[in-house]
Amino acid sequence: MGTLYIRGVDSAAIDVLKARAAAAGMSLSAYVGGELAKLAARPTNAELAERLWSQSRPDGLTTDEIVEAVRASRR
Repeated sequence: MGTLYIRGVDSAAIDVLKARAAAAGMSLSAYVGGELAKLAARPTNAELAERLWSQSRPDGLTTDEIVEAVRASRR
């Protein structure tokens, strides 16, 4: 496990984080570490898009079929 130092955090944000940590019965470091772990576990939009583009769907609809279905629903 590593150590992370964060500079320049707004004091209002620190106050909110301290209050949330206290409400959860945790130290500030444990609370923020947990929140950072959750954040790091979530894929970015770019990662999600890449994952979706890389999936092969040979039996799915083509782009042209989807566009035509959307156009037909608007008529």
